[in-house]
Amino acid sequence: MEVRPIRAHAAVPVALAVLLALSIVVAVTIGVAGLTVGQVWDVVASHLGLGAGSAPSTTTDAIVWGIRLPRVLTAALVGAGLATAGVVMQGITRNPLADPYLLGLSSGASLGAVSVLLLGIGSAVAITVALPVAAFVGALVALVAALGIARLAGAITPTTAVLAGLAMSQLFAAATSLVIVIAAKGDSYREVLSWLLGSLAGSSWSTVAVAAIALVAIYPVLRLYAPRLDAFALGESAAEALGIPARRTYIVLFVLVAALTGAMVSTSGAIGFVGLVLPHVVRALTGGLHRRVLPAAALGGAIFLVWADTLARTVLDPREIPVGVVTALIGVPVFVLVLWRSGRSTWS
Repeated sequence: MEVRPIRAHAAVPVALAVLLALSIVVAVTIGVAGLTVGQVWDVVASHLGLGAGSAPSTTTDAIVWGIRLPRVLTAALVGAGLATAGVVMQGITRNPLADPYLLGLSSGASLGAVSVLLLGIGSAVAITVALPVAAFVGALVALVAALGIARLAGAITPTTAVLAGLAMSQLFAAATSLVIVIAAKGDSYREVLSWLLGSLAGSSWSTVAVAAIALVAIYPVLRLYAPRLDAFALGESAAEALGIPARRTYIVLFVLVAALTGAMVSTSGAIGFVGLVLPHVVRALTGGLHRRVLPAAALGGAIFLVWADTLARTVLDPREIPVGVVTALIGVPVFVLVLWRSGRSTWS
């Protein structure tokens, strides 16, 4: 009787991995210039030196390799990173409403990015380099400030860290608004708004590299902490009774989540609801054990953001919707449904 659920849980990541691969391939073919899977393969094969397929045209190569493929891969990596961070934050805080931005990370990143966008740095290359760096630094500053305030309360616990994070979020949001009011002129409002709402329009192979390095470096470490996250579900006292140093673990996980979230936000802006909704959806498929939830959430978040961004860039063509708007329009109804089903199961 117990074999079937175990097999079902094991099949979920495999099915999601296959679906992600198919989603990436199909998403690259969708756009103003419709392409076939064969054309996409020809471009990829030519760049990887596989020597297969026919030589692609210059236009097709520019569309696939220069624009769509980096954007779709960035969406997949950012979705995976935010969903992973959301799982960990909900596990640390034992709060189903927690998301990766709970410690004020998105507000800190927004302040850094908006400051760069409105400083009028000369070249586009300089802005391309400075913006993600400033966003990442802003996220880390917000983390340090939140943990510092939590420490002033006597000890860094999930409760004090969350409260300090909310305070820092409001502070950095106010500072961002002040910078916009003072420095924004002309069309700069549109550029700033696009970043604040989350956009993958500026994706390139450099954003793919930033997101991939952060995910590859941090995800395996978070995966090692899966048993401790399971123990935290029983409460801090129970975790310490099992020999887990709770306070030290909190700090390590907060820093890892901040680094992962900061890297993702620096490439895409503040995209909401991925890290909030996907963990709930995935737990319905895998159960509550974090060794199952983490990989499934990463794959599910990647799939979700790939298709959300595909909608964002095509549904109102030739205009583009910030992907954060799409994730909110999809995420809010899904989250309400999850809460409703959870409430029914709790009270039935």
